[in-house]
Amino acid sequence: MGLREVSAMSKAKKRAFSVVKAVKLNARDRVGPVPPERVIPDPKQRAAAKPKHKKTLADLLSGEEDTSGE
Repeated sequence: MGLREVSAMSKAKKRAFSVVKAVKLNARDRVGPVPPERVIPDPKQRAAAKPKHKKTLADLLSGEEDTSGE
């Protein structure tokens, strides 16, 4: 029974000092929080939004008749 009681009540592990974390904490206090990450637009989606080919003269002329006719 003595061993079981000891293993159930283990000591909390001391955290080692981290210089990197201390420097970052100091910088956050001086400068402020880190800005949120920016989403970089996907070039494939941007290209998909544009038409692949220019409209032909026939398409442009037929399109004007449809929009101008009431």
